[in-house]
Amino acid sequence: MPRSQIKPILGVCLCTLLALACSGKARENPAPVASTASEPEAPLGAPLKATLASAPEVPPPSGRHAPAKVVVELEVREVVLPIADGVQYTFWTYGGHVPGRFIRVREGDTVEFHLQNHPDSKMPHNIDLHAVTGPGGGATSTFTAPGHQTQFTFKALMSGLYVYHCATAPVGMHVANGMYGLIYVEPRQVLPKVDREFYIMQGDFYTVGKYREKGAQPFDMQKAIEENATYVVFNGSEGSLVGDKALHAKVGEKIRIFVGNGGPNLTSSFHVIGEIFDRVYTEGGTKFQENVQTTVVPPGGSSIVEFTVEVPGTYIIVDHSLFRAFNKGAIGMLKVEGPEQKGVYSGQEVDSVYLSDKAQTSNALERAAAGLQQGTLTKEAQIAAGQQLFLGTCSTCHQPDGRGLPNAFPPLAKSDFLMADKKRSMGIVLNGLKGKVTVNGMEFDSVMPPMSHLTDDDLANILTFVRNSWGNSGDAVSSKEMADMRAGTARPPGAGH
Repeated sequence: MPRSQIKPILGVCLCTLLALACSGKARENPAPVASTASEPEAPLGAPLKATLASAPEVPPPSGRHAPAKVVVELEVREVVLPIADGVQYTFWTYGGHVPGRFIRVREGDTVEFHLQNHPDSKMPHNIDLHAVTGPGGGATSTFTAPGHQTQFTFKALMSGLYVYHCATAPVGMHVANGMYGLIYVEPRQVLPKVDREFYIMQGDFYTVGKYREKGAQPFDMQKAIEENATYVVFNGSEGSLVGDKALHAKVGEKIRIFVGNGGPNLTSSFHVIGEIFDRVYTEGGTKFQENVQTTVVPPGGSSIVEFTVEVPGTYIIVDHSLFRAFNKGAIGMLKVEGPEQKGVYSGQEVDSVYLSDKAQTSNALERAAAGLQQGTLTKEAQIAAGQQLFLGTCSTCHQPDGRGLPNAFPPLAKSDFLMADKKRSMGIVLNGLKGKVTVNGMEFDSVMPPMSHLTDDDLANILTFVRNSWGNSGDAVSSKEMADMRAGTARPPGAGH
């Protein structure tokens, strides 16, 4: 060997030995290396068209033990959908829903990806798939104008659960409008079989109007820059996983949830109240942690959680940053049917404290919102909507039957204090109350927090319900009356606006 080659080789060897010495000792059992394109597998058989699914559904496992050429077709659509009862938002979507359609392929597959942009779209879009190894994750190859289609091909080198999203400038705005989804690259050694698989993806949304302010709400760029989310929701709306849309399972079944976070800004603390995750595949990778209560899912990240449901009942799914769950919409339900397991748990079936105003499935809020917008709102519609809102807002203290709690919270049923002065009751609900009050001959000294974070129409509906329930009888409270009260009184320190 020429002397000119000996010195570089000796230098490399010396550096290697020094590195091992600094680490204490050489590794006797180096960690396994993930599969890469260094061992390419050729696709077998005819090309396959990918089966896609809309959340919360998941496409079935591929069932294949060899790579294939898989054709994925995904269409961008800009659609108006409800983000909350009576609130419409223009979403930019992959497939007409938020999140985008779930894509499932196998490690080693060759994926031929077609992106279409519907002719009715107003904006160009593209797609960045985190499962792609290559510039822009596909974004550089898929800039697609309305009415056009683009195409590129990639090799699914690494198994895992990956986010995809739009990367057209301004990127944050496209993602904030709902342009994200999940692609699962199955490992060669597939995960253990489970009874049910679900697809849940969290996102934060920024509207000009406040939370639950009715009507069509445009995107607010300044709120998005400040990361001041109006809504934080699962699967595109606060009602996507509650009531009739809840997830369903049976006692004894093993559940796997593919969890994603589209962001664009907020990290999720994913939690199922009343369950412990048997396994969490952290950040959607191949390693798992066991016996986990809450898992962190960053924006543009994912997780796979597995658990077995041992007890029947309604399990509440939340972002455990709890104001997001109860005041911005990040709440869902898993309803489990089956025989009681008293040896494991003997509690009640439903906890309305956690379910909030979703404790009862109803279209009352939507009907009241429509009536308000059309100028046809009736007192009866307000009462129905107010009853649903009362369950999640007031019933813990004042109780579902309005009787209150002795020596703690005054009754609303047949309340002389409530019914004596309509404007006073409006002001108390809006701005709160401290100090002693006498209700039906009994003295109470507690604190009523301000409810000014609620919209004027929600407050009006709650008061109309309370003023016409449990032996009370009075006229309705209008949204305009509440707006006038809000404009004419100052909020106490710490109250919402």
